[in-house]
Amino acid sequence: MAYDDLRSLLRALEREGDLKRIKAEVDPYLEVGEIVDRVQKAGGPALLFENVRGSAMPLAMNVFGTDRRLLKALGLKSYGEISEKIGGLLRPELPHGFVGVREAFGKLGAMTHVPPKKVKSDNAPVQEVVLHGEDVDLDALPALFTWPQDGGSFFNLGLTHTKDPESGIRNLGLYRLQRHDKRTIGMHWQIHKDSRNHYQVAARRGERLPVAIAFGCPPAVTYASTAPLPGDIDEYLFAGFIQGKRIEMVDCKTVPLQVPANAEVVLEGWLEPGEMLPEGPFGDHTGFYTPQEPFPALTIDCVTMRKRPLLQSIVVGRPPTEDGPLGRATERFFLPLLKIIVPDIVDYHLPEAGGFHNCAIVAIDKKYPKHAQKVMHAVWGAHMMSLTKLIVVVDSDCDVHDLHEVAWRALGNTDYARDLTVVEGPVDHLDHASYQQFWGGKAGIDATRKWPEEGYTRDGGWPEMVLSDPETAATVDRRWKEYGL
Repeated sequence: MAYDDLRSLLRALEREGDLKRIKAEVDPYLEVGEIVDRVQKAGGPALLFENVRGSAMPLAMNVFGTDRRLLKALGLKSYGEISEKIGGLLRPELPHGFVGVREAFGKLGAMTHVPPKKVKSDNAPVQEVVLHGEDVDLDALPALFTWPQDGGSFFNLGLTHTKDPESGIRNLGLYRLQRHDKRTIGMHWQIHKDSRNHYQVAARRGERLPVAIAFGCPPAVTYASTAPLPGDIDEYLFAGFIQGKRIEMVDCKTVPLQVPANAEVVLEGWLEPGEMLPEGPFGDHTGFYTPQEPFPALTIDCVTMRKRPLLQSIVVGRPPTEDGPLGRATERFFLPLLKIIVPDIVDYHLPEAGGFHNCAIVAIDKKYPKHAQKVMHAVWGAHMMSLTKLIVVVDSDCDVHDLHEVAWRALGNTDYARDLTVVEGPVDHLDHASYQQFWGGKAGIDATRKWPEEGYTRDGGWPEMVLSDPETAATVDRRWKEYGL
């Protein structure tokens, strides 16, 4: 069962003993971050801080901090459930016979209940309280100063809504938000993000850009905000697809946007062209500080909320963090889409240590010489995979999720004078290793078995891997208890 709002998920987690209420007063300056980071890295429970200094709002943290909790939040037993659904929708086979036609219509019918639906303000809990103008006070919300060299206090799980001023297509994105003062927020819109493009289009037209930021949204919506969807795919359609039912939306009070009716808090405002403030530094999900840069500054004109709202946030920093389950979900959910773009791929893995974008391990069923190199370049041309700095290509009999086996293949199967491909291209906005911002070097490692046609002409050809004798292994399995081991 997917959850319609954050509160119902928290209640379910508490019933199962997977949520801990913290009643002691805690300081949002460094203390909360230290607590959450320790609990998350230990695989601990979700946390609900009920007494955050300076705010009357409870603060929910580490809600998606384990795969089990994220799967529960999305109403799934495994990430493969969504992969299978996406794969089924994308497979282009023509139906055969009555059963095939029925199945085809079933696939289409499954999509009719997922588009978002609009509800009236009276039926939207997030608009039970409405504050305008000078009544707005962002200091009342528990923003976090997480790491010692952060440039200020941040909201780390505010879902930002914008729409393209020309096409009208909306975007839902997850960006860090620095609280500059009681009515101003910094919008950390990186160069490759859709909302940044919306802002640039509006500025070019000399127009203000409407923005709405929602906190404490239904879990499927929160996940969808992190998903690397193409710009013309509606995140709310995807959230409904995951959740299995339509997301209820409500019109904002002061901007022409819609937000989840079951959210906890919403901030509304208009972004003026050229309004910029220094943003950062910030201890980011890379595990390093990103430097201070000028980013758009949004003045909040209206706040809507529940009568007794709570806020949800996350701590990012040196992996592993709460980003981990979210990244693993994306890896699995989008495998069918990646296979459409690069059909050579059997499986892939995005290690959390690489921030899910610095490294991709790709398994292929090798069919021709230099097949691995072809796949490398195809991956570098696949939407946000273009930011991948290292691609390791292995044979299909390698478990891409077993990093020890991958390392064994990459270290043992590679002649670095022949099997290493080095190129230059775009890198993530947050990448600190590139000698200049936004672009840098990338590498591909061909860790597959090499063929004579690829220049491997040594006597005897490529060696076989050392494996147990199957008959002996079966005998030992059968007699294992006899050995007393």
